[in-house]
Amino acid sequence: MGLLRALARAFSQRLYLRIWLAVVGGVALLTLLVGWAWRIAAEQNTAPPTPPTRDIVLLGRSGEVVLAGQAQRLPGPPAEGVEWRIEGRDGQDYRLHMAPRSDRSGGPPGPHRNPEVAFWLRPPLGFLWLLGLVSLAVVVGVFPIIRRLLKRLEILQRSVQRFGEGDLTARVPEGGQDEVADLARQFNAAAARIEALLAAHKSLLANASHELRSPLARIRMGLELLPASTGAALRQEMQRNVNELDQLIDEILLASRLDAREADMGSVERIDLIGLAAEEAARVGAELHLPPDCTALEVPGVAKLLRRALRNLLENARRYSPGPIELHLQLLAGQAQLQVCDHGPGVPAAERERIFEPFYRASGASEREGGVGLGLALVRSIAQRHGGQVQCGARPDGSHGACFTLQLPLQGKNSCQR
Repeated sequence: MGLLRALARAFSQRLYLRIWLAVVGGVALLTLLVGWAWRIAAEQNTAPPTPPTRDIVLLGRSGEVVLAGQAQRLPGPPAEGVEWRIEGRDGQDYRLHMAPRSDRSGGPPGPHRNPEVAFWLRPPLGFLWLLGLVSLAVVVGVFPIIRRLLKRLEILQRSVQRFGEGDLTARVPEGGQDEVADLARQFNAAAARIEALLAAHKSLLANASHELRSPLARIRMGLELLPASTGAALRQEMQRNVNELDQLIDEILLASRLDAREADMGSVERIDLIGLAAEEAARVGAELHLPPDCTALEVPGVAKLLRRALRNLLENARRYSPGPIELHLQLLAGQAQLQVCDHGPGVPAAERERIFEPFYRASGASEREGGVGLGLALVRSIAQRHGGQVQCGARPDGSHGACFTLQLPLQGKNSCQR
């Protein structure tokens, strides 16, 4: 019993043993059934054995015994008829030959067949049919077993993919005691630790940013109380650093709230993108291009978040572009599209996705140019929160510069839609 229990535990905890057992069992079953089918086919193709002797009595017309003795059928092909050897009681041997029986159709005699068996079941076709049916039965029988064993691997793969795509709540069912179940438990534990660490990190960052408001206010007050003899350049540099720190704290707090999906960022309402784009373009002196015959283009969203996203794109373009900035608003494929194009150095193709990461600076960018590295990350978070997306690309006309495209889904009918 102890050995059987140990073997059962080994098979229940080793997935490869169970797959091996399923395959070996299927092959063994197929071998046995093929052997059985082969035997049946061989028996059908083999001539029947020689029957035992039997007593025979041949009577005359008046009932007298003409011949009596033991008769035995002699082996021979059925097509040549049947021949009997009779050992008479008088000690002499006799031979009785019976001509082959003709077919019912009146034609020549044919080979012996069982009339009750269809032609497609007789050898050799019967053997091939039987072998095919047995193979099909084994394939159908083994497949659900292996499928059941490997289905949990597919569930684990999908959960890992969801977790890698950013769904930190993805977990895997932990049923069973084999390697897959152990891997599922380890993945769930690691995912829970990562989720807890990220939550603690975001909480610490948000709390620290919030607590920095007080010393920052005191620094700003101290800056205002500096004596007049302080140099203007020094005062301006200190003011710039304070403003940059204030912007950093504000963007960190906003990023933390956007990461928390349950956080209330404001009421969702219908926002007129034309009016919003006109206000923000006038603030930075950008050229605004609107679609023809379009008086209103509305999308559902939080006004302060969409304004922040557009403002970040325009300020980023103004920071790196020595020439004019263009803001294009258009309707494309059922979505509102805001495109901010500049005449700066542009963004290399290899970095057009990474620039949306927090605190990432493109190659060649200087901290003296301003910015804290969170502006574009906030734009992506705001776009995703509204069901949209943002992308970076080259200018359509092929000149130097970059174009940032913010796409937002529409809701309801707009005057720009035909």
